[in-house]
Amino acid sequence: MKNNSCSITVASSKTAKLSRFHFFTNTILIAFLSIILGSCANDDDNSPAKKEQQPVISNEISEEIKELIYFKGNEKASKVLVTIQGGPSPELPPDIVNLIAENTNIEDLLIITVHQAQTMNPTILEGENITLDQAVAFNAESIEMLYKVIRYFKDQGRTVDVFGISFGAFVTQELISKKGIDAADNYLIMTGRLDLNEMIWQWALEGIEGAFENGVTPIIVEDQDPDPGVVERNLGKISAGFAMNRYTQLLTTIEDLSNVTYIYGETDEALGSLTPEEIQFLESRNTNIIVGNGGHDDTFFEFLAQGLNEAFGIEQLQ
Repeated sequence: MKNNSCSITVASSKTAKLSRFHFFTNTILIAFLSIILGSCANDDDNSPAKKEQQPVISNEISEEIKELIYFKGNEKASKVLVTIQGGPSPELPPDIVNLIAENTNIEDLLIITVHQAQTMNPTILEGENITLDQAVAFNAESIEMLYKVIRYFKDQGRTVDVFGISFGAFVTQELISKKGIDAADNYLIMTGRLDLNEMIWQWALEGIEGAFENGVTPIIVEDQDPDPGVVERNLGKISAGFAMNRYTQLLTTIEDLSNVTYIYGETDEALGSLTPEEIQFLESRNTNIIVGNGGHDDTFFEFLAQGLNEAFGIEQLQ
């Protein structure tokens, strides 16, 4: 388990907003503009062996897949980075894709984010309160969309890596549990949980915002909106539909998670620190674990560069 970090400069204060495991707010995105992300390390492609291994890639992404994604970078790149942001959100968030693309050498990198059920059709969140069963069904649709996009690029022989953050960590774990560890090539999971405390997701079902004191003790957030509205309540159920799962059980048949880098903060106020049981589960399967002593946002900023480097070989521009 590692606790060394890469230095990242931020230009704004961090948000205290915790609702629905939401991770990226406008404040954080402004702060993120000052992060200098790295370029993918280029292999020597001149050898005959390398040339034989080059993937067969279409000149451009099919229209069917374009309808499911937002992307930046080289459409013919041999490497694809799939980002799954915090949230959930009623809209497809482009922010992480844009920021990585603006600060990274994208000559041989395609960066995408994929629609989820509620971003493809936001009307499912409106009008009436959905049930937990409906939320689970919508989440299953989201996983199928994500997997369809990943398979499209994998079938062309490309390297496909998945980067899940906060709520996106749960989506990534669900992908692995449903489609297997070989669904993608490598994974970076940041500020998530394998087995979130039951009362947190139960509160989310009721439209109540929960948090963690010192990263350990579940508490109800003070001064929250007593009537958050139907869309917010339904997004809470979308969150709970993933967070209620016990991934130490769902992933138990996967003996090797050595292609997973898992980063968490010991005082994460939004989702809590990993428990000894969660840590032991990851260690027993050779997961690359990186731990910091900070909170939810602190951990993201402190270890983003290190995580991208260790998981995917993306290096900070000098």
